[in-house]
Amino acid sequence: MALLGFIILVGLLVIVQGWVLGRPALARLDYRRHFSKYTCRAGEKIEMVETLSNRKWLPVPWVRLEAMLPSTLLFARSDDMNMSEGHIYQNHTSLFTLSPSTKLTRTHHILCQRRGIYPIDSVTMTGGDLFGLYTPSKKINLDTRLVIYPRLLGDGDLPISWKTWQGELAVRRWIVEDPFLITGVREYAGHDPMNRIHWKASARTGQLQVHKSGYSADPRVMVLLNVEDSETMWSVVTRTELIEQQLSLAATCVASLIGQGMSAGFAHNGDSQLEAAERIDMDYGPVHLNRMMEAMAAFELKSRLPFHQLLQHEEQREFREPIDYLLITSHRSEPLEQAIASLEKRGHRVGVTGFTVNGSDRSSSHSRFDRRSQQAEEAIQ
Repeated sequence: MALLGFIILVGLLVIVQGWVLGRPALARLDYRRHFSKYTCRAGEKIEMVETLSNRKWLPVPWVRLEAMLPSTLLFARSDDMNMSEGHIYQNHTSLFTLSPSTKLTRTHHILCQRRGIYPIDSVTMTGGDLFGLYTPSKKINLDTRLVIYPRLLGDGDLPISWKTWQGELAVRRWIVEDPFLITGVREYAGHDPMNRIHWKASARTGQLQVHKSGYSADPRVMVLLNVEDSETMWSVVTRTELIEQQLSLAATCVASLIGQGMSAGFAHNGDSQLEAAERIDMDYGPVHLNRMMEAMAAFELKSRLPFHQLLQHEEQREFREPIDYLLITSHRSEPLEQAIASLEKRGHRVGVTGFTVNGSDRSSSHSRFDRRSQQAEEAIQ
């Protein structure tokens, strides 16, 4: 009888602790998750911070948080985290124990391996008592996204044809600034006249800012990226590393042009995760650069239309004056040559750069710039 009574008593204690600790385990439990950056570049390290608050006077024996995260995020291993990795997604699990009226914060270090736009929609929270008698669960909506821009190439990785084209573009600009053409603001340089000070921007930043002048002859550049890795490619890219390298080249080109105060745009013949992101018209400034970088992050390795058709669409556009086109492509074809010739007949200047299948520089012999690029390559060789 004594043993039976003991068993009954233990059973009652298990049930009571389940009612006391298990059923209200998630009550007055707050969870927050944020990243140190929501936009970064491929290869950059960021932090994911989880904050869990227990606002009741009862402890929570255990809380498990589960979320599906993109596999491109490489987490530093820790004892309190479990990862189940797949090709596209990984199951991220964290386990917590909370005392009464406690706030717990954990920081995870992440390496962003590949560019893209990754939605982070929700996390599932499950709690329970000591014996798992009650395990309530709920879904917490996060509605955030992580945007990873393409990598930027170093000077040593850039094609000679791009460097030559960039040099000729810079030569065509006027050395003297045009005081009537305002493109933004910059910091006071000490020798700037007082009538150039932008007082509102100075008050907003706490430092003297002056109007930034443009150039009387300021080239406008459209960078066009070809997703086709060969002339015979049908729809889906097979040489993904090659096209990713081309995309990094495009990102480096537009970043350099915007950094020099020029007007730049970006377009491609691939698919996109975002609407109306296949073509970003020419504009100035860092905000516009971020728009182009986001369009590149959303770039998908599938052909939307042949590259020569993209050039034909550009030929039909009306501009007040001719612009510069920079084509980034890994191959040349007869339809592409004809499309380039048509653009040049409209007065536009066309340059071609990029990497070939074997990783060498793709230079063009179609224009004056490309002939000089070819000569430079031969001299180096």
